[in-house]
Parts: sequence; structure tokens; C-alpha cells
Amino acid sequence: MGLRRSQSANGGIRAGGTGRRTGTAPSAADAPKRTGTLAQLRNPPGGQDSRRMLAALFLDRAGNGVWNSALVLYFTVLAHLSAGQIGALLGIAGLVGIAGPPIAGQLAERMPVRTILVACHLIRVLTLCSVPLCHGFVPLLAVTTATTLCDRGSKTMEIVFAGQTAGAQRATYRALSRVVMNAAYALGAGIAAIAVAVGTGTMYEAVVVGNGVSYLAVAALVLRTSRRAPMGAGAGTAAGATARATAAGSQSGGGPKKARGRNPWRDPGYLLFVLLDVFLNLDDAILTVGVPLWALTRTHAPHAVIPAVMVINTLMCVFLQMPVSARVCGARASARAACWYGVALLAGCALLAVSGQGGALLATITLVLAAVVLTTAELVRSLVSWELAVSLAPSDAQASYLGVAGMAQALERSAGPVALSSGVLAAGPVGWLGLGAVVTGLGVVQRVASLRRLDRKAAGEGGAAAAGGAATAVA
Repeated sequence: MGLRRSQSANGGIRAGGTGRRTGTAPSAADAPKRTGTLAQLRNPPGGQDSRRMLAALFLDRAGNGVWNSALVLYFTVLAHLSAGQIGALLGIAGLVGIAGPPIAGQLAERMPVRTILVACHLIRVLTLCSVPLCHGFVPLLAVTTATTLCDRGSKTMEIVFAGQTAGAQRATYRALSRVVMNAAYALGAGIAAIAVAVGTGTMYEAVVVGNGVSYLAVAALVLRTSRRAPMGAGAGTAAGATARATAAGSQSGGGPKKARGRNPWRDPGYLLFVLLDVFLNLDDAILTVGVPLWALTRTHAPHAVIPAVMVINTLMCVFLQMPVSARVCGARASARAACWYGVALLAGCALLAVSGQGGALLATITLVLAAVVLTTAELVRSLVSWELAVSLAPSDAQASYLGVAGMAQALERSAGPVALSSGVLAAGPVGWLGLGAVVTGLGVVQRVASLRRLDRKAAGEGGAAAAGGAATAVA
């Protein structure tokens, strides 16, 4: 991985870049410090590099907030696309975007993460600035697909960057990044609202081009972070030495076999985690698609409750993400929390089911409560998915594994809205209860499977450490 590693006393691996002890309870040093959010933003885990990346994330997500809030109106008012064309355009772009994370993960084994991130941002400068020049469905499909592909790939590289810079405090970094990103999304949505209020074609084009140009600043901030070796450049590290010693022992017939499964596509255990994680990301589709559609079509709640749900979600993510991160710390704690995510989602789905059974007051109260419960589930899920994606991956192939893990959220964003609108909402209250029950069960499966994998990984790394020590002693 191009990171310095040393063997810890208990057989785990302490990484200079990840600081992770897999399969053990987090130590006091690993736990996030309980200081104020503003103080941690000024001095985040990873120091100056993290501060620059958090600033880049703020600009990036503010731009995303502008584009995501205004793109449907832009395609309708200026590009004159029909509703069917817009749906097809976004659907195709979302499906192609699923390939972004694994492609970026493979590249990160050979290239520095900083280089990949800068390239993604610069491509988005070109694609977004060219939107006003595109007329017709096909050109807009091309630029939207390229933008989505780079956006999905850059998100995976942000996870890799966090592991390289924040080390053992990556959960704290993740919480800080969530605070920054939610505040930025809110700002971007506000800018888009101003453009919509003005409503002129010139304003729409200025917002889109301004958003594209902003990625130059994002790329410049990323470029100022330290250049690190590619994730696959671990041949000279202690981890690489241990792997070579293990392989040598295997060839001599006296040691353990060489570790397999370095290709994530041939690792059934990790693929199971990714598959389950698709369903354990459904809170996103429920909050952004399910709740608005349900409130409009199946309840008597006033329309004002829909933006209220979005406001509640944003405020909770900004102010509660750090306290939650202090309680979900480490790989084993994250695996156990996967079960509680399912329980929270079931409670939120039950409230949604009840909201359609009464008048406006009952609907409003239950929808607001559902927003609170579902956002709580989101706060937990954001940490669980992040931590397990890193902790369950082999330490010498994390970039490619994280690329595959990044497909879970991409798949959920492509298939989740369709499944909710055509399946769950059509089934009514029973659909919500069934969805909650299924996700709760899958949360239990995720917990059990992840804990078992962590145990096996800890045992394997302990054996590799012993083999490496024996080989060194013989040499």
C-alpha cells in the first residue's frame, strides 16, 4: 500500500496509514476524541492534508447540490427534453456510473490517489462547462454520463484518501466529512433555489458553468495535499515483507499457504458484504424518493412537510454525526451496529405505514418522526459502511476492494428509487413493513458475517506475523 507498517504486540497490524487493529476492540488511541466539531474541523485527523481535503469536499458537494437541484429544471426549460427523456438520461448515466468505483479502485493500485482525484475533477470541469453547448438528448447523455462516472469514482478515492491520512481516526474524519458535505449540499441547494427563482436561461447557464469552474478550485486544493504512493506499491513495506515470507514458507512446505482472495471479484465473503450493503443503504432512497412520493400520493399531510423532512435530515446530519461517531468506533462495533441500523429502518418504515391511516395531523406527526428515525439510521449506516468496507478488505489490496465496495451505494441509487416507487409504494403499508423486516434481517446477516470475517482475518494476520518473524529469524 505504500504505507509504513509495524507488527503490534497482539498480532494485529498497526498501519502508519490506517492504524487499524482488525478483529480487536478499538484502543483508547483509536477512539475519536470527544471535542467540539469546530475544534476538530480546525485540527482534523491527518492534519493539513485533511483540512485541505475537507475544504475540497465542501466545494465539491456545494457544486453537486447546485447541479442535482437544478438539472431537471435545466433539462426541461432550456434543453426542452421530455419527462421520459430525462428519466432515461438519468437512468443510463446512473447505470454507467456504477462502473466508476471499481475502475477508480483498480487505478489506485497503480497511481497515486491524488492524481486520480484531480483527473476526475478536471474532467467534470470540461463536462459541466460544455452542458450549455449541448443540444439534444445524445450530447447531454454523453456529458451527464461522464460527469456521473467521475463523481462516483472520486467518492471512492475519498475513502482511500481518508485511510491514508486519518489512520486510526478515520471514523472521526468520516464524521467530519459528513458534517462538511451536508452543510455544502444545503448551500448548493440554496444557490439553485435562487437560480430557479430568477428563472432566466442566462441564470441557469451561469449556475451550471459556475459549478463546472468551481471544480478547478477543488482540483487545486486536492493538488496541494501530499503525494502518496499508489495503494498497490506495498512491495517495500513491512506488510509486503511479511507476505513474501509467508509465500516462502509455503513454497518450502513448512509454512501456511499464500493468502488468496486478493482479487475482490473472487472473494465471496467480501462480495457478500457489498451485496448486503446495497440494501443497508436504502435509507437514502427512502428519504429522497420514498417519503416525498408517499406523502404526496398516500397521505393527507400538507405539502410543506416534504421540505421539512429534508431540513430535519440536514440539521441532524450536521449536528449529530460527530456524537454518533463517538459511539460507533472500530470494526467490531460497526459490525454490531449493522443490526441496529435494520431495527431503526424498520421503525421508520412502520411510522410511514401508519402515516397513511389518518388525517393531516397524524400524517404530519408520523412523517416527521419517521424522518428523525430514518436519519438516525443514516447516521449509523454512513459509519458502518465506511468502516467495514476498509476493515474487511485485505490490507495489501484495499484500493481495488474499496472500488468494489463503492458499487453498493451506486447500485442503491440506481435501483432503489425504482424499487420503492414500483414495489413498496404500490403495496402500501404492507410494502413498508415488508421492506423494514427484510432490511432488519439482512442487518443481522451482515453483523454475523462481518464478525466472522474479522475473526478469520485477525487469525490469518496473526499467523502471517508469526511466519514472518520465523522467516526473519532463520534469515
